[in-house]
Amino acid sequence: MQYLSFTPNRWLRLMAGAMLIWGVLTSAFAADDTPEAFIKRLSGDVIDAIKTDKSLAAGDINKIIVLVDQKVMPSVNFLRMTASAVGPSWRQATPEQQKRLQEEFKTLLVRTYSGALSQFNDQTILIKPVRAAPDDKEVVVRTEVRGKGDPIQLDYRVEKSADAPAGWRIYNLNVMGVWLVDNYRSQFAQEINAKGVDGLIASLADRNKSNAAKPQGK
Repeated sequence: MQYLSFTPNRWLRLMAGAMLIWGVLTSAFAADDTPEAFIKRLSGDVIDAIKTDKSLAAGDINKIIVLVDQKVMPSVNFLRMTASAVGPSWRQATPEQQKRLQEEFKTLLVRTYSGALSQFNDQTILIKPVRAAPDDKEVVVRTEVRGKGDPIQLDYRVEKSADAPAGWRIYNLNVMGVWLVDNYRSQFAQEINAKGVDGLIASLADRNKSNAAKPQGK
């Protein structure tokens, strides 16, 4: 299965930028940040990181993996993301299968977007007002990526989390009307129906090996 095969290159480039916007966190984040302040700080730090780190902008896959491990994962509920993408079969999967699914899904996302990072270097992010009550535990933060061409919709689903660095964790992302987890859920369901959970794991592993064998930036 060719994941995201329907997606134009521009969408992939934006998702690469979105991947970074999830994750370059600093110790300065306060636990009582509002969700929009959380995303605003993320965006500013990421834009600065892309401008100042040539190897990151060039799509150095090893450096990006380190970045994700150290900076992204603490502020992303990746367990929830993976479980939601896998769907009902997640509950029937063994602990080992769940572990493998998380590992392969993470690698798929990182390697899919790393080669396009060099394309995301001239944009700015507009944070829109959040429509939520102060005590809401789950919120959608809507933003626009502005640069050359028309503004691009980039929205985040975030959840209140006491143990997150900024008090919030991201668990889904919407680019141009497509929610990341929902997109993968439909693809993963087809694979599971045909070959089971182990078949999905094998398919993800094969896809990741194929991506790893490609020259960086391809």
